[in-house]
Amino acid sequence: MILFLYLSGSKFREMDQLSTISFSNTETAFSSKSTARLKKSLLLFRVVNRPLLAVVATSLVKIALFLRLPFKWLIKKTVFEHFCGGETIEDSQDTIKELYKHNIKTILDYSVEGEKSEEGFDQAVRETLKTMSRAKEEASMPFCVFKVSGLAPFGILVKVNDNEELNFKEKKLFERTIVRIDTICKQAFKSDVPILIDAEETYIQKPIDDIVYELMKKYNGQKAIIYNTYQMYRSDSVQRLAAAIDEAEKNGYFLGAKLVRGAYMEQERARALHLGYPDPIHLNKEATDKAFNDGLKLCIENIDHVYLFCGSHNEDSNLYLTELMDEFNIKREDHRVYFAQLYGMGDHISYNLAASRYQVAKYVPYGPVRYVMPYLFRRAEENTSVEGQSSRELILIKEELKRRKNIT
Repeated sequence: MILFLYLSGSKFREMDQLSTISFSNTETAFSSKSTARLKKSLLLFRVVNRPLLAVVATSLVKIALFLRLPFKWLIKKTVFEHFCGGETIEDSQDTIKELYKHNIKTILDYSVEGEKSEEGFDQAVRETLKTMSRAKEEASMPFCVFKVSGLAPFGILVKVNDNEELNFKEKKLFERTIVRIDTICKQAFKSDVPILIDAEETYIQKPIDDIVYELMKKYNGQKAIIYNTYQMYRSDSVQRLAAAIDEAEKNGYFLGAKLVRGAYMEQERARALHLGYPDPIHLNKEATDKAFNDGLKLCIENIDHVYLFCGSHNEDSNLYLTELMDEFNIKREDHRVYFAQLYGMGDHISYNLAASRYQVAKYVPYGPVRYVMPYLFRRAEENTSVEGQSSRELILIKEELKRRKNIT
């Protein structure tokens, strides 16, 4: 009898390991949200699902910002509450705890934009180090993150990317940028907290890659502490990723690879057209989807040298990654493979993956309401422009509200 139970248990464990994840389980997806909050989310996605209405709403907010009208309470109780954790690290603690109750970890992202002064850059470093200090103490915060363009003058990054000669002042500013990046990465290494370095526009990405790979050689000898980000909508994305894997293997360090589809498509294409160089982006969504999945497979095939961070709201890609993990006998709890979505989006993916014991994290932006508005505008634009994004969210929320109504 004992032998039978043991064998049965093994069989059940094997079946569980191979079971297919369903992203349509709305009870699990919205288990952390009250009905009142779900109704508020429904209203928000109804707005962003209508392009004209979304444009009008964001335009009105921009006018209110310009006129410095007292609208903070309204923003904070609606779009800010949905997409952000709080105004400070401390304000975000309730969000962090709530996510962690559902086996979802948090990546705090200081999302203040537009502070393009040396003091603003230094403040971004200080804030990143603060999140790292908190992450060092909390299992619920496995990563930290920063953008290089938040630590450096954009124009200088463009010039370095294009191999243009810098004047004396520009050289000093670029040297300060390198010091800022190394300060964060050195502390990440000391704290044993992996750091995700976000991708940027193609016309400033090369110097970022050069810096990041040097830091990987320095800090990724035992495991991936430094992660570079690969925007798979770039037509050269798979080749760049393959070259990075080869370089890591050749030089004896681990590659930290964060894969995303990309965030700058419109401006990339507009710039390429304006300046007369080839469009660096895949011609269509199908090509981007293929590149993303090819990148996932490449990382999993080389898992002995790669730590993979899959940042995606695409159901097919997330499902494909679970299948690859099964195929290569990678345990769901393996810390070398993370799934991630943005806070306020893709809960049907995050919560169902977490319930199935995969490593899952949410990007949780924070910062003063007024200064994170550019981030919130982008979230609204993405949900409006990405075909099916907000529609899918709407459908699932409606289904869950209907389910709850039927059981009361």
